[in-house]
Amino acid sequence: MTRVSDPTPGSPSRLPPRAALRSDAPVVRLDGEWAFRLHETAPEDDAVPAFADPSADVSGWDRIPVPSHWVLNGHGHPTYTNLQYPFPIDPPFVPDANPTGEYRRTFDWDGPAREGGRVVLRFDGVESLATVWLNGREVGWFTGSRLATEFDVTELLVSGENVIAVRVNQWSAASYLEDQDQWWLPGIFRDVTLLVRPAHGIDDVFVHADREPVTGEGLLDIEVQAAFPLQVSLPELGVDETWAGPTDVRALAVGRVDAWTAEIPRLYDLTISSPGETVSLRVGFRRIEIVGDRLLADGRPLVFRGVNRHETHPDRGRVFDEVDARRDLELMRRNNITAIRTAHQPPHPRFLDLADEMGFWVILECDLETHGFWDVEWRDNPTDDPQWRAACIDRMRRTVERDKNHPSVVMWSLGNESGTGRNLAEMAEWTRRRDPSRPIHYEGDTEGAYTDVYSRMYPALEEIHSVCGEQTMGVHEVGPAAGARQRAKPFILCEYAHAMGNGPGALAEYEELVDRYPRLHGGFVWEWRDHGLRSRTPDGREFFAYGGDFGEPVHDGPFVMDGLVLSDGTPSPGLGELATVWAPIATSVDDDGIHLRNRQHTLGTEHLEVRWRVEDDGVGVESGVIELPALAPGESSTLPLPPPVGETVQGERWLTVEIAWRHAPSWGPAGHVVARAQHRLGVELQLGPAPLYASWCDDRRIGDAVFDARGYLSSWQSLPISGPVPELWRAPTENDRGKSSGSYETADPALTSGRGEEEAPSAASRWLERGLDRLQHRVLSVERTASGLVQRVRSLPAHASIGIESTFEWTVEDGALRLRFDARPVGEWDCTWPRVGARFALPVELSDAPATWFGTGPAESYPDSATAATVGRFVSTVDGLAVTYGRPQETGHRPGLRRLDLGPLHLASDDARTGLPQPGFQLSLHTAQELSSAGHHHELPPSSALWLYLDAAQHGLGSRACGPDVLPRHALWPRSVGWSVVLR
Repeated sequence: MTRVSDPTPGSPSRLPPRAALRSDAPVVRLDGEWAFRLHETAPEDDAVPAFADPSADVSGWDRIPVPSHWVLNGHGHPTYTNLQYPFPIDPPFVPDANPTGEYRRTFDWDGPAREGGRVVLRFDGVESLATVWLNGREVGWFTGSRLATEFDVTELLVSGENVIAVRVNQWSAASYLEDQDQWWLPGIFRDVTLLVRPAHGIDDVFVHADREPVTGEGLLDIEVQAAFPLQVSLPELGVDETWAGPTDVRALAVGRVDAWTAEIPRLYDLTISSPGETVSLRVGFRRIEIVGDRLLADGRPLVFRGVNRHETHPDRGRVFDEVDARRDLELMRRNNITAIRTAHQPPHPRFLDLADEMGFWVILECDLETHGFWDVEWRDNPTDDPQWRAACIDRMRRTVERDKNHPSVVMWSLGNESGTGRNLAEMAEWTRRRDPSRPIHYEGDTEGAYTDVYSRMYPALEEIHSVCGEQTMGVHEVGPAAGARQRAKPFILCEYAHAMGNGPGALAEYEELVDRYPRLHGGFVWEWRDHGLRSRTPDGREFFAYGGDFGEPVHDGPFVMDGLVLSDGTPSPGLGELATVWAPIATSVDDDGIHLRNRQHTLGTEHLEVRWRVEDDGVGVESGVIELPALAPGESSTLPLPPPVGETVQGERWLTVEIAWRHAPSWGPAGHVVARAQHRLGVELQLGPAPLYASWCDDRRIGDAVFDARGYLSSWQSLPISGPVPELWRAPTENDRGKSSGSYETADPALTSGRGEEEAPSAASRWLERGLDRLQHRVLSVERTASGLVQRVRSLPAHASIGIESTFEWTVEDGALRLRFDARPVGEWDCTWPRVGARFALPVELSDAPATWFGTGPAESYPDSATAATVGRFVSTVDGLAVTYGRPQETGHRPGLRRLDLGPLHLASDDARTGLPQPGFQLSLHTAQELSSAGHHHELPPSSALWLYLDAAQHGLGSRACGPDVLPRHALWPRSVGWSVVLR
């Protein structure tokens, strides 16, 4: 068996894993430019390959930065798969066609290590198998791409010039353990360092910093592998201990301490000094425990309002940058995210330092996933195969040992989507022995045999009700005994609400259950960021590539574009929706007052204030600040409304209340808003029918409006406008296209519960089969009336008997053009509609004008993603109304339009006169049909018009790209609809 097919984790020369420590011992960084060449086929496992010989000439080789991925530096190409392996499932073997990179660099060494000391060579991340030579002698080999590996190279170093050579195989037996939903990106992508380990140094430290929740008393228990005597110092707590030998090591009672929590990340500086070294740690005191079916932190329920986070960047891939990481964490905090699941491997070690400092609850996940074995019914799955036992336990051991000192890490996760088996059970057993202070998580332990919490991915709301409330169905995939065991544990949604493209929907409904059921401890939205890789077309246009864009024969397309922020870090409207749903202060307003409830774990409300403003038709009238009472976590209060302002107006008067920071937190500006609510005040004047008249100038002209012979508008006040045309189609969202969970468009109860995976067609496929993207229109009649014109249109797809019948009633009044739209379904419908409304073609030149509107905003919103929408007056460029999702799709819908101003066009809802609902509007430089036919934005055709959509309704979003469908109450089922607008 060759090395690439060896399922063991690496050579015996690897050093035991240990904590990542800040030390005063010297460190030599080997990052920088290395010589590099790529083989398409893995070379033989020769003892000393030619390139490892220090005398070998590599002057003709390419140069590559370390850390980096060679596929992002002009060598080969990335490959994206979600579940699929990009090689045959033939464990532990991989193909001969195995891209293999060879790296070399020289460095100067000024002499031996300190007397009696060692020099350790450390790799923090290499994908997937690395073999290392130093000065022509093999150091060892290792796997575990996102895990640290160390070797003792003291005897291999020479004074003066040294040559290090590394061979990296893209595929190895270890690749079967790394089938995570992400790009396969080979190379040395994390730091390479030489650690000068002094004699009489400190090899490892494990700090247990416990805090008794009731008394606040802290206990510092330290495990050390070090030379004595040791000096232990924590000045802030009066600790200054000298331990002469191992028998002196003892737990230290440190008196009352502040708790570390995600909201108040209180850290204490601890130093431990031996005769040869001093290490520094930032210690957080907290107790994580399970009491019954509750997960507690510092004695209070720990609720995860978190995201799954891969380490990804559009240019660097998985190469870590601290500035970018801090920027991401600040953005999370500004959007009320306080928890992270490190999907699906340990992050760069520095990232957890930031999490400690900035405050995040972290579930730290092992670098393990064998998802592709699902397709072969888990046959030969490594997590249940004895030949992989050492590799599985080794991965968990390296995960725990490196990051055991971080207070932000509150739970260990064995990995992700790897089925179940004896190796996972042994990983849990080892972890529990090594660190009993943290619970163990793994969603794949459906029986609950070796984990401490019950974890699920993408459950339907009905399933959550059944697990946490009245049991109406069995626990997922298990029998009664295991179901009872799982229902007795804290319940966590390790993945839910799939943020792929436009979405996710139903965030508010999930959060309502978190508030309702104490057993439900929140969860983690999938996921934080799109994984698009920055690329360019042959003519230089930039775009973000996804699976298949590099010619991969096996890939999973745009499924990697599933984040709350886009590939370039732009926040999506979904992130704004999440921030509102996860507001730390639940805020609502009605005629009885402003109702507040503190939903935080630790913080009171002293740092916040209540700001209010009153607006008439979106124009400010008055504003002020109300003192916020002190509310402990869980407490509620009601504040009186501000005093009335002026007279009742004929438009809309809205009170907006915002909860904001008084002073600047470390992650945001002063005045940062954490919660918002609105309430409509006053009475709107209802207008009766107005006298209407038509001024017919000729056969086709009514006042300033010109119509064609079939009754379609062709211009108004010399502005070319064509239409309106009835429309049912929207460019499918990724959730519209998804079919991972059951559809509510079926009578099958297994599907409506969200359990009928892969059994029901997607909404988009049903819409396409029924031809909703290709309606053909027939004008039934065009009738002149005393007040204008009435056009009736029948719209059906080819070879179909279902469609809609629309009536467009035009009237003229004092220079204003009024349009009433009514539509009703025709035929026997068996599916939802994407949308229902009408489409106008405006001059493309109008796209240069700003769009100003009074209605909902500022971002797009949909029936099941509207919590963040507020009523107000907003302005945007036309381009700014849409979101550039990874693949073109429905975007930009804003319901509840009162008024829209675009250049010379002024359009207003006529709801006050007619009582019809206010329409939603959308402005786009491409039709929904054009958007749905393009795989990338650069593939869209040149714009021929600016398209104005006025919708009576749109279908919800859901999470069906990888989760439940749109809830029935947010689905658009065929029905009669209408709206009325006025053009001025």
